[in-house]
Amino acid sequence: MAERCEIAVVGGGVVGAATTLALSQAGFDVRLLERSATPPTPGEDYDPRVYAISPASARWLRELGVWQAMPANRLGTYESMRIWESSPEKALSLDAADIGGAALGWIVEQSQLLSAIWAALPAGVAEPRCDVTAADIDADGATLRLADGRSLQAELVIAAEGALSPLRERAGIATAERQYEQLALVTHLRCERAHGGVALQRFLPGGPLAFLPLADGRRSIVWSLPPDEAEALCAQPAEAFHQALSAAIQFEVGVIGESSPRFTFPLRLLHAQQYVKDRLVLIGDSAHVVHPLAGQGVNLGLGDASALVSELGAARGAGNDWTSARLLRRYERSRKADNLEMLALTDALDRAFRGGSAGLSKVLDLGLSLLDRVDPIKRLLIRRAIS
Repeated sequence: MAERCEIAVVGGGVVGAATTLALSQAGFDVRLLERSATPPTPGEDYDPRVYAISPASARWLRELGVWQAMPANRLGTYESMRIWESSPEKALSLDAADIGGAALGWIVEQSQLLSAIWAALPAGVAEPRCDVTAADIDADGATLRLADGRSLQAELVIAAEGALSPLRERAGIATAERQYEQLALVTHLRCERAHGGVALQRFLPGGPLAFLPLADGRRSIVWSLPPDEAEALCAQPAEAFHQALSAAIQFEVGVIGESSPRFTFPLRLLHAQQYVKDRLVLIGDSAHVVHPLAGQGVNLGLGDASALVSELGAARGAGNDWTSARLLRRYERSRKADNLEMLALTDALDRAFRGGSAGLSKVLDLGLSLLDRVDPIKRLLIRRAIS
C-alpha cells in the first residue's frame, strides 16, 4: 500500500531542504527525498564551495530559525564591493552604507548552511538515501516510486534536484541552455592585505575573477576561465599559482601567502520553459542556472522557495485549493520575471566583458567609471543586489 503525504520535495540541497523546513513550519505534511546520505557535520576546515547570501535570503533563513543556528565565526560579512575591468582606479564601488544598510551580503560555506537547515528539520520528515526511480504526475496528483520498492503518493511534487533534474526531464519540460565553455576555479587564500569586508571583482578576457571575504580573514576566490587555462592553473605549484592570481587581480591583495586545495566545476546557463506542469513545480537549479559572476544563484533559488511557500501557505490559510493550477501559475509568473532578469544580466555581462576587443574594453571600463559617479544608479544597483 502506498504511503501518502501532502507535498513531496525531491532534492535535499540548500534550496530543497529550506523549502521542506518552511513547508513543515507552515503546517504541511511534507516529505524530503534525498538520494545521498545525510549531510555530514562540518569540520574545522573551510568548505571550498561558498555562497554569497543576500540580506533578503538571510532574513528568510532567520525566519526559519536557520541563520541564527550557524556559527557566527563562519559568516563572512561584506559591506562593499569594487568592480573593475582594466584598472582598480576606475572601479565601480557599491557600499551598503549608501542606502543605510549594514551589509551587501555574507559569504557562507555550503556545508555550514546545509547542515544547519537539515538539523532544523523535524524528525521523520527527511529520507536520505532515497532515490526516486519513476514518477506518475498529472493534474490530480502524483505517485513516486522509490528505489527500495515503496510508493509515495503526494498532492504536489517540488523538484529541487539541480540542473540535471530527472523529474523535469521525465515531465518533458523543455529548457533553453548554453554551455559557457568555462570552468570556475575555487580556492581559499591567505593574503597580505586584510579584506576589510570588501569583495573584489575584476572582469578579464577569459572570465570574471572574484575575491570574497571569509570570516577567518582569508579570501575565497571564484575565477571563471576557459577549461585549458583552469586546468593549467590547477596543476601549477602553489607559488606560481599565487603569482598568477596576484597579477590577475592587479596586486590589490598584496602577497598571497597560502592557499587551500583548488577545485573546478563547469559553468552553464539554463532556463526551463515551464516551472509548473500539472502537480509538478520546479525550484532552484531545476528551473534556472545562472553564471556565478553576480553570486546570485542560491539567492534566486531561495527566492523561489520563499515565494512558493508563501503562496501555498496563504491559500491554505484562506481555505482555498493550494494545488490549483491558477495558484501555481502565479508562482511561476512572479519568479520567472526575477529569474529571467538576473539570467539576462549575467549572460550579457559575460558576453560583453569576455574576449572583447580593445575598443570595447575601453567603452566598458569607461561605463563602470561613469556609473561610480551617478549616485541614484549606484543606489539602484545596491538595492537590486541585496533584494
